[in-house]
Amino acid sequence: MSAVRVYARRIAVLAASAAVTATGLLATAPAAQAAPPTPVSAATARTYLSSLTVKAEGSSTGYSRDLFPHWITQSGACNTREVVLKRDGVNVVTDSNCAAVSGSWFSEYDGATWTLASDIDIDHVIPLAEAWRSGANSWTTSQRQSFANDLTRPQLIAVTDNVNQSKGDQDPAEWLPPRTSYRCTYARMWVHVKYHWNLSVDSAEKSALQSVLNGC
Repeated sequence: MSAVRVYARRIAVLAASAAVTATGLLATAPAAQAAPPTPVSAATARTYLSSLTVKAEGSSTGYSRDLFPHWITQSGACNTREVVLKRDGVNVVTDSNCAAVSGSWFSEYDGATWTLASDIDIDHVIPLAEAWRSGANSWTTSQRQSFANDLTRPQLIAVTDNVNQSKGDQDPAEWLPPRTSYRCTYARMWVHVKYHWNLSVDSAEKSALQSVLNGC
């Protein structure tokens, strides 16, 4: 990706953020906007969080994204990324190969709206490296594949690519969505997924999640 394109996109993201501040027009997603599976309530998330194993984060030794096979075929010619693009977008049109050729995507993390699928990343809410350090290092490849392509839990979401890249593999003690109105939902998603997959949390991560959830 060229530096010019990255710069232009960042300007667009900043402009969208400014629009939120100035007018509130992008403060909430469009009414027709699709979304990931609804996470558990804040109350349930607090209960789940209290039951998670708290331990120091493990090592990244041995980690590779290749150990979490994705994106796998879901149906016909459609892989997981393409299914999420269709699910999270509005008026998404796909070609015979299931690639999105038009549509609109509202990025919940930053409030920006995009009309090119190439501007969208599919974020693993629990990053793959974070999962590895939280217990997935002991899973089978089949388990890691299921986790990396989980469409049943709120683990996958279409967001602005630069924002996803800024998140990297950080947990909520280190990174939260810049769109503050989405942080409660994000914390609920994070806990929901960690609870289902029996992943641990470190003390700073738990404290950050408690703080967000207590404000929901």
